[in-house]
Amino acid sequence: MRTPDPFTLIIFGGTGDLSHRKLFPALYKLFLQQRLPQRFKVLGLGRNEISDKVFREQLTHSLSDDTSGSSEREQIQFFLQHVHFQQLDMSHADDFQHLKQRVHSFDKEVRDNLLFYVATAPSFFSSVARELTALGLHKEDVGNQWRRIIFEKPFGNDLESARQLNNELLACFKENQIYRIDHYLGKESVQNMLAFRLANGLFKPLWNRQFIHHIELTAAESLGVEDRGAYYDPSGAMRDMVQNHLLQLLAIIAMEPPSHFDSTSIRDEKVKVLKSLRPITETEIPTHTVRGQYIASTIRGERVPGYRTEPDVPESSSTETYIALKAYIDNERWQDVPFYIRTGKRLPTRVTEVVIHFNGPGHQIFNDIDTQSMGGNQLVLRIQPDEGVLLKFGLKVPGAGYQIAPVGMDFHYSDLSESELPEAYERLILDALIGDSTLFSRADAVEASWAFVDPIIHYWNTHSESKLYGYPAGTWGPPESLDLFEETEEDWRYPCKNLSSDDSYCEL
Repeated sequence: MRTPDPFTLIIFGGTGDLSHRKLFPALYKLFLQQRLPQRFKVLGLGRNEISDKVFREQLTHSLSDDTSGSSEREQIQFFLQHVHFQQLDMSHADDFQHLKQRVHSFDKEVRDNLLFYVATAPSFFSSVARELTALGLHKEDVGNQWRRIIFEKPFGNDLESARQLNNELLACFKENQIYRIDHYLGKESVQNMLAFRLANGLFKPLWNRQFIHHIELTAAESLGVEDRGAYYDPSGAMRDMVQNHLLQLLAIIAMEPPSHFDSTSIRDEKVKVLKSLRPITETEIPTHTVRGQYIASTIRGERVPGYRTEPDVPESSSTETYIALKAYIDNERWQDVPFYIRTGKRLPTRVTEVVIHFNGPGHQIFNDIDTQSMGGNQLVLRIQPDEGVLLKFGLKVPGAGYQIAPVGMDFHYSDLSESELPEAYERLILDALIGDSTLFSRADAVEASWAFVDPIIHYWNTHSESKLYGYPAGTWGPPESLDLFEETEEDWRYPCKNLSSDDSYCEL
């Protein structure tokens, strides 16, 4: 990984929660790892007028804790010498002029290369892009000078708004300057899925409909919406998780090997997958999708509220907090292989994983095999927590006869004691600084994802008879999700069955 050129990073929403919890800590870690150049500036923007000194004092609390020693506190102060603050109200055009003047006050070496990070509400995306363009801050005038801009999700609320947003952004910046960030793609375990698939001759020839029976994608959360009800209720699980995170994971799992390992080739193949998703027709939606909403329950002796009694959630809300669906990819590799996707809040634990279910051996010669407990050969790619890989297969139980039992062979990233897993934002910010867009979403990928989920959401909104199942908080969602499977003996994988009082850890 090469070191970026000298740069200025300008963060819209610099005093916000994302900046303090994720962005500045990620930059500080990159600084400690000597991944940043010696000369750089970070300019945080916010509505309140505060000095550089006050802003740095606020950031000190975000970058340190009670256990920080004097040497670490010294490193933090050294890092914060590169950090500045500028008041900016995004509704005031004059403030953008002041921003330009502030940037021009920096040394030419760092102001030639500008990375704008728009960590704000999506309603400001287009106006920020227009104001920067009006001031010429988007122009890459000479030599190797670059200007780039990062946008946080969501990218639109439906297909029409996503297209409109893309058109407005592309009227200001070129596509190769725009970085649509999805923090899931920055996780080391997600990136490793590409290496696992394409670098191993053992699995590469098996990655198709001839050998794979079906594939599961699960993203479970143990928490409810808590204080995010006002944001979550207009979105729901389909918009919040499926349209972006889970369809991106599906594209990585299902894509063809690219001709070259570069951002354009990889993103081209991902888009082909998303455009090959078989549309779920109106008559199929009731049988191919199951949506639910968590209701009040008692979890480990603690009473937790139902979704409709959470703060800022309407009492009659029909927003789904759980969605399970069955999808197909119409191409030569995956024709008629079901992809089962589920995500939900207030499930038993927090876990994200992909499970590859291989076809059985055909003719079964062992009479003592317990097909129900075996469940076939499985390859589990765990994304979080306890990141790793698990391969499940059958072996003979010691003793007389040929009783076959399932066993597992696993690898954990935590076993690599010499390697520390970087946070997603560390990798993504560094990639944007060096101009690698591989892990960022392209306009056509965003629109292809919306094209798949839009008809489903529209059906739910226009058909009052569309079912919304209640499921007790702390369970694995509505039992009706089992109806998605095509064979009666099939079931979801239920990770972490034996949970302790602490559900933050879930063994692979």
